[in-house]
Parts: sequence; structure tokens; C-alpha cells
Amino acid sequence: MLIGSYLSVLGDKRRTAIPKKFLDELGSDLVLAKWYEDCLVLVKKDFWNGLLDRLTGGSKVASLGVRDIERFILGSAFDIEADEQGRIVVPEVLAKFANLGNELVFIGLGDRVEVWNRETWEIKEKEVAKTSREYIEKLANER
Repeated sequence: MLIGSYLSVLGDKRRTAIPKKFLDELGSDLVLAKWYEDCLVLVKKDFWNGLLDRLTGGSKVASLGVRDIERFILGSAFDIEADEQGRIVVPEVLAKFANLGNELVFIGLGDRVEVWNRETWEIKEKEVAKTSREYIEKLANER
């Protein structure tokens, strides 16, 4: 299971090392794409279709919502291969989208990894810390 958060550095040529714990689970054949809240998503290639099915509810109907999800995520996806040291090159379009600077945070979320600009993540993390109790209570009351 992909869990935890790890800091990394993005070099001048947009190269970064995937944390070893994540790389061991993900392998070297990966997909990197735009994700929500201005971060990127990193998954193993053979999990990619399952993730898309989850997002679209497995819909075979190309409704506007499904088409927009496909445009946003599929249209931004890149096949990525990690080198022997576990490094990848982040495509320029993705680095710009996520406003990646020198410092990155890799966050394991069970079946996927999010890649954040460190400053953006720190802001988001504070927001989540403030609202998570409220969300937990709401979910508990719905059951």
C-alpha cells in the first residue's frame, strides 16, 4: 500500500527521484498526469485503466462530465519510465500545471501517489487539517 509523504527535489531538467518505498511498489512503468487541486497523479501503468473507471463510474456513456474528466486527465497523461536510480523527468506541461518548484512532496494515497509543489501542499495540508473533523462527522452521520 502506498502511504506516507516524502520530500524530493526537482532538478534543472525537471528530473526527480521517486521515493524508494513508492518505486518498490509502483515499478518503473508509470503514468503521470494532471490531477485535482493543482497536483499530479502517479500510478503504475497497469492500474491506470482502473483509476479512470473509478473516476467516470465505469460509464460507457460519453456524457459531458465523463468527456471533461477524460480531457483533463487522459489528455494530460504521459507514459513515464523510471531509470535505474528511480528518477523520472516530469514533462514541462505537467510541471507548469502543478507549479512545481525545486521542492516536491510525494504523497502515498493507497493506490496512487500525488506529486505536489511543497508550498502548495503545505497550504492544502492546513486546509485539510481544519476541515477533516467536519468531513469525518458528516460521513459518520450519513451511515
